[in-house]
Amino acid sequence: MSVDFPDSLRTPGTAIVLAQGATPRLTLRVQLLEAWDAVLVDCPVNEPVVAVKVAALAVLDPAADFHDDFVVKHRGVEVRDESRGLADAGIPPHATLSISHRRRRTVR
Repeated sequence: MSVDFPDSLRTPGTAIVLAQGATPRLTLRVQLLEAWDAVLVDCPVNEPVVAVKVAALAVLDPAADFHDDFVVKHRGVEVRDESRGLADAGIPPHATLSISHRRRRTVR
């Protein structure tokens, strides 16, 4: 199986799989901006954005206590209602979702 070019950038070979067996599905690249790390997420098109964010944060930042402290952006625009499904939020297959802290953090 070949991988699309955006999906291959700084991502491990295996994807996080959510809700196995559900169809139709899409593959997303989810990047934690502060760490410059990314993961692939394979999920149903109606999976809530918040479920994708929580699954990606579990891998990218296991020390993150509250997923509400992070914001999800697609093409630089914040996804305001994270309870909506990916397709309803306008997120197409092979898109890149960016996760970052909601508020600026102090530099030490």
